[in-house]
Amino acid sequence: QVQLVESGGGLVQAGGSLTLSCAASGSTLSIYSVNWYRQAPRKQREWVARITSGGSTDYANSVTGRFTVSRDNGKNMVYLQMNSLKAEETGVYICNARRVSGWDTRDFWGQGTQVVVSA
Repeated sequence: QVQLVESGGGLVQAGGSLTLSCAASGSTLSIYSVNWYRQAPRKQREWVARITSGGSTDYANSVTGRFTVSRDNGKNMVYLQMNSLKAEETGVYICNARRVSGWDTRDFWGQGTQVVVSA
């Protein structure tokens, strides 16, 4: 079992920056990757970024060059630094932890933290 709690959301002007945090607890040693998703009103949930247990990162094309995902394993924390935010990136940002064992995959989800980017 993995528990995830996001924080750091808030109101920011377009062009500004925010850093989100995802605190993991429980069976954190089993986590293969942590992903950030976002869900805007009336839109599908969108994958944003990923960091693996080995430290590799991947980003959605729309955020590449502006967002940075990082981790602090000693604190069981994952961060998403978001720069040059756009109004259309308003939404609930959700942390996902993926646990992989053999052919089995299990996902754990946080409750999300709301980000509002004003135009």
